[in-house]
Amino acid sequence: MLRKNRLFTPGPTPLLPAAQSAMASSAMHHRTAEFRALFSRVLSDMKEFIGTTNDVLVLSSSGTGVMEGSVSNLTSPGDKVLVLTAGKFGERWRDLAKAFGCVVELVSADYGETFSLDEVRQKLTAEIRAVYVQATESSTGARHDIQSIAKLVRATGNQTMLVVDAITGLGTTDFDVDGWGIDIIIGGSQKALMIPPGLSYCAVSERAWNRMESAKCPRYYFDFRKERKAAAKGESSYTPATSLFAGLAAALEFIRQMGDGDLKAGRRALVNNAELAAEMTRAGAKSLGLKLFAESSPAAALTAIQSPTGVDSGAIVKEFRESFAAVVANGQGEMKGKLFRIAHLGYYDYLDTVGILAALEQVLATVTAKPINYGAAVRAAQEVYSQAAAKKQPVGARVAPLTGS
Repeated sequence: MLRKNRLFTPGPTPLLPAAQSAMASSAMHHRTAEFRALFSRVLSDMKEFIGTTNDVLVLSSSGTGVMEGSVSNLTSPGDKVLVLTAGKFGERWRDLAKAFGCVVELVSADYGETFSLDEVRQKLTAEIRAVYVQATESSTGARHDIQSIAKLVRATGNQTMLVVDAITGLGTTDFDVDGWGIDIIIGGSQKALMIPPGLSYCAVSERAWNRMESAKCPRYYFDFRKERKAAAKGESSYTPATSLFAGLAAALEFIRQMGDGDLKAGRRALVNNAELAAEMTRAGAKSLGLKLFAESSPAAALTAIQSPTGVDSGAIVKEFRESFAAVVANGQGEMKGKLFRIAHLGYYDYLDTVGILAALEQVLATVTAKPINYGAAVRAAQEVYSQAAAKKQPVGARVAPLTGS
C-alpha cells in the first residue's frame, strides 16, 4: 500500500499547510518595515496565545536556548536554585543550572510520577533564588501541577523566580501565567504551534526583568534585556528566522479562526483538541491491555505507553515506521526500550487519533505474534469522542476549509 509519512512525536509535530505556504513564499529582509510589522504583530498575538500581559520574546533557537537564557539571565554564580526533576528534561534544568555555577537543590520523582508538594515546600527556603520545572515532562508523558507549585513559590514572596518549561505544555494545557505568578514560561515553535523547529519564545514578568539587573552570569546571544529593547522597535537583536516568523503568523491566524476570530478562544479550542485526543488515545491503549506509563498524572500533549512484557519498545517504533511510515517516539534515557510515546499536538485531529490506534493494533499483532482484538482500540476511542459530543463538550477544532494553498 501507499505509505504517507506521518509524525506522532512530541516535536517536531505535523505542520499546518497554511504555515508551510507562508514560509515557502516569504522573502522578507529582517531590517525592513514589512518585517517589522510582521514581527510586532507576532509578538502581540503571542501574548494572547500564551495568555499574559507580560512582555514576550521570540528568539531563533530551539527551546533549550531559552531554557539556558532563563538560567543565565536570572542567576549569579553561587546562587542556590531549586530544580524539580522527574525525567530527561528536568535533568536538563539541573545540568544547565550547574553549567552556570548555581548550587542546585533537587526535588526528584521517579520517571512517570510527579512531585511531593510537601517536599517542594520544605526545600523552598529564603535562599532559593529560582525554581525550575517542566509543565509537561515529554520524556515520560507526565503533567506536573504548576498551579500548586506556583502557589508555594509565591508564598515565599517575590525574591524567588518561578521558571516553567511549557515547551510541550503551551497549547495543550491551561495556564494562568499572570494569575499564578509564573516569572518565565517557555514554548517552542515545533509543538502545538504547528511549524518547524527553530523558534523559541517566553513571557517574562516584571519581577524577572528586575532580577536581570543584578544577575551576574555571562550572557550574549541570550541576553533577554537586549532582545526586549530590540523588540520595542519591531526587531530582533540578531538575524531572525524570517520564514519561520511568517509561518508563525499563519499558525496564530489559524488558531484565531479556531475561535471564530478570537485568539484566546482559539487557544482554548487547541487545548481541548489535545485533551480529547489524549483521552481517546489512553482509552484505546487500555482496551488492548496496554499499561499507561504516567497514569496518575497524564499529559495532554502525548501519551506514554509501556511496552508489552518481553517486547523492546524499539521494535514497536521500528514496525510503525516500516509498515506505515508513522514515526512514534521511543523512551528516553533509562526508559529506552521500555515505553513508546504517541503525541497528539500540532496539526492533529480525530482522524489522526483513530488512524494511529488502528495502526497500533496491527503493530502489536506483528511484534507480539499474538491474537489482537482488531477494532477494540478504535472503538474505545470513538466511545470517548461520542461521550464528549453527547455532553456538548468541545470535541475538537472546527475551522473553515483551507483555500488558496
